[in-house]
Amino acid sequence: MATSTSKVWDKQLVGSAPVMTINASPRDEKWPARLKEEYTSLIQYISKNKENGNDWFKIESDKEGKKWIGKCWHTQNYTKYEFSFEFSIPSAYPNSAPEILIPELEGKTAKMYKGGKICLTDHFYPLWARNTPKYGISHLLIFGLSPWIAVEIPDLLEKGLISK
Repeated sequence: MATSTSKVWDKQLVGSAPVMTINASPRDEKWPARLKEEYTSLIQYISKNKENGNDWFKIESDKEGKKWIGKCWHTQNYTKYEFSFEFSIPSAYPNSAPEILIPELEGKTAKMYKGGKICLTDHFYPLWARNTPKYGISHLLIFGLSPWIAVEIPDLLEKGLISK
């Protein structure tokens, strides 16, 4: 059975998150406009996922849009595995991508740093750097969190490091 996150790589879904046009960090006066773009992109991406039966996460932010929390899930062998994730928008955003944390998986995989930060250095961060400031939170989820989950969760399940 295919995992729910593997569908994300469908070209239609990847293209469903609009790119950002405003280059602003939480320290800038243009941040509210950038944040509006971020929400619009997320809403469009989530809507497209639901239309295609690929609902794989929920996310919300604090009032200022600086701290984000959510739940993501992976389905394998008809079993749903759900994990909490979080990230904060760095002060150098969008030039610096956020670091995603999945605290409950800390220490279970080599592709994770202290504090439960998932490893995105080899594949995602170079992609982000080439596409800054166009990429935003939707892209962090599409190109960062989703592939990490699609690779790491089945491996952790096979090794018996996580269970239902």
